[in-house]
Amino acid sequence: MTSRGVITLPARLRRALGLKPDDILIAETTPDGLLLRPAVTLPVELYAQEREREFDEGEAELAAAMGTRERASPGGSSAAAPRKRRR
Repeated sequence: MTSRGVITLPARLRRALGLKPDDILIAETTPDGLLLRPAVTLPVELYAQEREREFDEGEAELAAAMGTRERASPGGSSAAAPRKRRR
């Protein structure tokens, strides 16, 4: 370990674990010592307020269209269901 706390994992170990450069690891202390495990990361997108309004408008248009379709055909089906005859 360097004076800055940087740890180097041997290449054989990195290959065995499928670790690649820039992978992020979580370090935890356990009763047995130090546990390193891969971190799950998800991309984060930040949107400007204008773009958020566009999303809201699109969702409102979709809701209006879906509401119109559901009112036009009960049960949400676009095809009329065959009716059973009583005898």
